[in-house]
Amino acid sequence: MLMGEYEHTLDPKGRVIFPAKLREDLGDNFIIAKGLDNCLFVYPPAQWQRLQDSINALPFSKASALQRFFFSGASEAISDKQGRVLIPANLRQYAGLDKDIIIVGASVRAEIWDKTKWQEQSARLTAETIENVMDELGF
Repeated sequence: MLMGEYEHTLDPKGRVIFPAKLREDLGDNFIIAKGLDNCLFVYPPAQWQRLQDSINALPFSKASALQRFFFSGASEAISDKQGRVLIPANLRQYAGLDKDIIIVGASVRAEIWDKTKWQEQSARLTAETIENVMDELGF
């Protein structure tokens, strides 16, 4: 399971040292794609295949927009010996990644956020919002 919050910095080439704890679950090769709320989603290959299969099983009228969104900008990431991963320019631009970033574990995927956007997103999560969802889940 991917979990935790990690603060990192992009180098001038757009590389980041990916957290070792997340690399353990992701492996040396994983997929980086556009995510929701202008972050990036990071999937291990098996989970990416599940997402792909689920989208492709939808009727074309529903699948086409999702296929374009997720697959057009997706990129296979390969970590080097130092654990660095290159985030392609198109994905950095989509997520507004410049220098300071946050990488978070989100169960079956990780997410890469611009640090300021992450702080704004986190501030929107109120105790009331979380309580309502927990009630829906029966907790």
